[in-house]
Amino acid sequence: MRKIIFIALIIFTVSAAKAQWLWDYGVAVGVSNYLGDIGGKEKTRRDFVADMKLAKTRWNVGGFARYKIKPKVSLKLALDYLRLEGDDKLSTNPARNYRNLNFRNDIFDLAITGEYFFYQNNDLGHTYRYKNGFRAYFFGGVGAFYNNPKALYQGQWVRLRPLHTEGKTYSPVDLNIPLGVGFYFTFNKKHRIGYEFNWRTTFTDYIDDVSGNYPSDPSQSGNPALSLRTPELGVDPNANPGLYYSHNWGQKRGDKTHKDSYITMSLTYSYVIRGKSSFYRGHYGNFFGKKGHHKVRKIRSKF
Repeated sequence: MRKIIFIALIIFTVSAAKAQWLWDYGVAVGVSNYLGDIGGKEKTRRDFVADMKLAKTRWNVGGFARYKIKPKVSLKLALDYLRLEGDDKLSTNPARNYRNLNFRNDIFDLAITGEYFFYQNNDLGHTYRYKNGFRAYFFGGVGAFYNNPKALYQGQWVRLRPLHTEGKTYSPVDLNIPLGVGFYFTFNKKHRIGYEFNWRTTFTDYIDDVSGNYPSDPSQSGNPALSLRTPELGVDPNANPGLYYSHNWGQKRGDKTHKDSYITMSLTYSYVIRGKSSFYRGHYGNFFGKKGHHKVRKIRSKF
């Protein structure tokens, strides 16, 4: 999939050189959340947003470039910087409370997606000037992201990946599949304001540094205190021995049968780039040259 991303980047570069008038560039600002092993509600695990804790919703910012391939199809390259967080203290599941794990992960996400416009109105208000419009679309693609989970421990955020808290090694870079829906309004042919919902399914279970079991031996962890954090609670083990002692070396720590995922919801703004008409450039540009008395006519892209 890394090769696919590289090839798509080449396509973006070549397209920009040939047809700049089909481009718009923009920014995105919104919120993010995640579905994984930390936090959650009363059950062990539920799919999609059912296990999400709104209290841990954090921020997302980014930039993007979009190229219109066909009237109903666009290709978009986007870079997002977002934060994900989770904390077992917020869970209503007693077993997760006793586990007592938390994390924070600042993620850089680079993705290429294709957009299909299932609804469009290029003349809002029926003015017949085609200056204001609306488009709604589905999208999907492939992305890569940088993964760096940390835990709050004794008042400081500590990087977890180098500590091998489960006795395992995982990469700081992994892949995801972004899927979602969005829409935007176009004003005066060149300003676009929109909204986008993006759900990214990943190929890793270590966004939160939790996946399988506690190491069978404390020496397998770079910091045993950050692998097994139940003793920090200071509770009497006899108060609920079943729950307390289920968190011990070699016991289950997370759910390795499901990968982690994360969601962003963003407001977007983009500007449509004006450029030279391909018709005039092809037929008259060389004829007049630099000394010609006629200027090459410029047009805006249709939205």
